[in-house]
Amino acid sequence: MFSKSTEYALRAIIYLAQKSSANQKVGIAELADAIGSPRSFTAKILQNLTRDNKLINSVTGPNGGFYLTDKAKKKSLLHVLSLLEEEGIITGCILGLKECSEVNPCPMHSQYKNIKPLLLDMLDHKTINQLASEMVDPKIVIHNIKRKTNKQ
Repeated sequence: MFSKSTEYALRAIIYLAQKSSANQKVGIAELADAIGSPRSFTAKILQNLTRDNKLINSVTGPNGGFYLTDKAKKKSLLHVLSLLEEEGIITGCILGLKECSEVNPCPMHSQYKNIKPLLLDMLDHKTINQLASEMVDPKIVIHNIKRKTNKQ
């Protein structure tokens, strides 16, 4: 549903929120490894969220790294997505069509219009901090699980 950049950004924000709760700053290498993202791609995402959107903070130097403030952790997922995705991706057509409407619907329109209010409500009421708090459950992950294969 979201771009790869947005998926990695959401994972990074959740990981940073979890670490920031323990007053830890996180470097690019640790963060990229934790969320399963290429380091250069992670650096570009963090640069955007630090400089342009000011959602993430950073400190330079030997004890530096990235972190989230308590204020940032209270932001809703809907707010975060509005910073990351193109205008209308959440509120508009699920296929990204500008002309999609009741008069000219896309193939998904009738199904999506019924679940869109539920999705928007969930994204608006779920905060970064809530997601980070759920990370205490070891079954909850923010990276792709590499499955072991039996080679014979």
